[in-house]
Amino acid sequence: MIIGHLWGLIVHPEREWKLIRKESHGFCRIFLGRILWLPAIPAVSTWYGTTQVGWRISDKADAVRLSTDSALWMAVLGWLAISLGIVLMGGFIQWMSKTYGTRATYSESLAFSCYAAYPLLLSGLAGVWPAIWVLMLVALTGIAMAVWLLFSGLPYFMEIPEERAFIYASSVLCVGLVMVVALMMLTVVLWGAGMGPVYR
Repeated sequence: MIIGHLWGLIVHPEREWKLIRKESHGFCRIFLGRILWLPAIPAVSTWYGTTQVGWRISDKADAVRLSTDSALWMAVLGWLAISLGIVLMGGFIQWMSKTYGTRATYSESLAFSCYAAYPLLLSGLAGVWPAIWVLMLVALTGIAMAVWLLFSGLPYFMEIPEERAFIYASSVLCVGLVMVVALMMLTVVLWGAGMGPVYR
């Protein structure tokens, strides 16, 4: 179902967003069916890539790997951060919905947040092979697709005019950028407190 929706969002987004809108979006269904395991894709992939495969700065250098325990803690914290980010974005989308002339429920807003984040979450599979150029290429593609889904899907999902939806989507994107910066600052604080990566 999830892959079917993702393919539909790429091929015929207007029709797919309307189908998603008609589905029942209970909080437990979204949380247990998507939010618990989708953020695990980048966490598990990155854990495997940094502990088993490693990365090289140059062709002549040895592969750099993280210790299993260090990578595990970072994967768990990453999974929590992504899950919390999706849940918070759902809250912000619902909170802003009144301003832009729609009355979305929290469950509907959470579903939109989750579906719009699919490309980002699936691009986390690139963490299995942590080559910098691969990660950058896949991450930029995932970001571009997620932003495209946000801007193209909001008018259909929230059933508002495109002009209003553009400003709404821009506001959601700004909130997302602020959350990314806050996460980066928290990462710096945690690494400074001694919870950074341990290499082997």
